[in-house]
Amino acid sequence: MRAFLGLLSAMALSASATAQDKKSDADLEMWRLDCGTLEISDMAAFSDAHLYDGQPRTLTVSCYLIRNGDQYLLWDAGLDKALAGTSFTQSGATLSMGKSIETQLETIGVSPSEVTFTGVSHFHFDHVMQLPDFAESTLLIGAEDWEVVKAATDPNPLLDPRPFAAWLGEDGGQVTAIAKDHDVFGDGSVVMKATPGHTPGHTVLLVRMPQMGNVLLTGDLYHFEEQATNRGVPEFNTDRADTLASFERFDAMAKALDATVVIGHDPRHLDRLPQFPESAR
Repeated sequence: MRAFLGLLSAMALSASATAQDKKSDADLEMWRLDCGTLEISDMAAFSDAHLYDGQPRTLTVSCYLIRNGDQYLLWDAGLDKALAGTSFTQSGATLSMGKSIETQLETIGVSPSEVTFTGVSHFHFDHVMQLPDFAESTLLIGAEDWEVVKAATDPNPLLDPRPFAAWLGEDGGQVTAIAKDHDVFGDGSVVMKATPGHTPGHTVLLVRMPQMGNVLLTGDLYHFEEQATNRGVPEFNTDRADTLASFERFDAMAKALDATVVIGHDPRHLDRLPQFPESAR
């Protein structure tokens, strides 16, 4: 009997290891999409300790498409597609965009209806404005961010509830509100990690690429490298203590996983992923 039980145990361990190997070898690839540019004349608001007062900076707006087998995740939805091919200046910031997400996806033969999940790192305007083009997908959003979106009645500079219209109300589309961490595809390949502070339900994304290795997409936890080194907390963040705790969690994950960190707003990080339409694997 002991020998039989030992055999069953060994078989179970072997099956578990085989399943884990299959998960790690998932048919996974990722594209970085250009979702606009922000040219800011004075970055003072990006530090409540006056670290960047008077400094101008250009920020990229990045979105990502991740394919796992025959399922797709769009991560963040960028600036308004009405900006495509033009620019707009107001209050010391110039917003511009080359092509919409939908137009870029056409290049690689993917239609919005094929996108299974649309996830947002948080609800700020530069991460959500093209959501309406993906109304058939399941929306993934931090639970506390979703509560803020549902309570919003009027557009403001940081939160405009209108892009979420397809998922609001009794007849709205499917929403998965993430309380902590969330395994998007159920195989460990893509995981939303809770990093509150910038907004109440802010998340970053861990992508376990089969060839490239672990990649961490920062959302707006960090907007540029200097924030990671000098702990610059934007004055418009919802909670300073949560932000600092999220800095610590993220940095510990990046070190433990030996991950490639991609700050979506930092132009210096564009070469950390292949240039579209090439994909990372």
